[in-house]
Amino acid sequence: MTIAITGATGQLGRLVVEKLKAQIGADHIIGLVRSKAKAADLGVPTRQADYSQPDTLPAALAGVDTLLLISSNEVGQRIAQHRNVIEAAKQAGVQRIVYTSVLHADTSSLSLADEHLATEALLKESGLEYTLLRNGWYTENHLGSIPGALAGGAFLGSAQEGRISSATREYFAEAAVAALTGEGHAGQTYELAGDESYTLADLAAEVSRQTGKTIPYRDLPAAEYAAALTGFGLPKGLAEAIAGWDVSASQGALFDDSRQLSKLIARPTTPLSKAVADALKQAS
Repeated sequence: MTIAITGATGQLGRLVVEKLKAQIGADHIIGLVRSKAKAADLGVPTRQADYSQPDTLPAALAGVDTLLLISSNEVGQRIAQHRNVIEAAKQAGVQRIVYTSVLHADTSSLSLADEHLATEALLKESGLEYTLLRNGWYTENHLGSIPGALAGGAFLGSAQEGRISSATREYFAEAAVAALTGEGHAGQTYELAGDESYTLADLAAEVSRQTGKTIPYRDLPAAEYAAALTGFGLPKGLAEAIAGWDVSASQGALFDDSRQLSKLIARPTTPLSKAVADALKQAS
């Protein structure tokens, strides 16, 4: 069996490649990348493939049995780009596509959900076998705010008391490997989230406990939070999107207690306390 991974040089893609190599060996893996120069250290055969250049895709997918379609990072372009990959997979004879969607894509208020749901529909209409990995929030999305919170004396957000069932990328990579290599995953949809949920106030309290500093969580109206992020140097569109995701979190969009992730990978996810400890070590 030959497995190909799109976006193989990305943060999630690299983790999947490493875990797949350990399980099935490099000879059965193909990394699909935009830049082969950036993929020199992957340790697996690579092929050039660009979501936005459909002519490059059928040859890149030749001989591939199962494809991990990691969603494009170009929000607003994803539907067209993913359609290109799915059509090329059909032409190349790919048997199954495993797709990284978003948690509760069919009911989520996240602005990201629409493109994921449209891609899910394309897969269902394609005639190919598929597996939908509806990934929850990456813990890293919030751990990356720790240095700024320590410097500024507070965590900022607009999530109110919304609970976030996040997990680190490592666990979502393991879930992808399980779905790519295991039996019985065709036609399945998995809602993937961490075992433990927390509020941003809980995160602030945990960082305070571990650092010995008082770092409160300050909940702001979405417009104020977006303005603060813009003041920190983020582009206005991205700042508004992040604030909007927090609002969705306050409405429950990032919460899930089904524990399908830990069941799929057959081990519990990391508690928030350990994730914070690891992040503080890396920051020091």
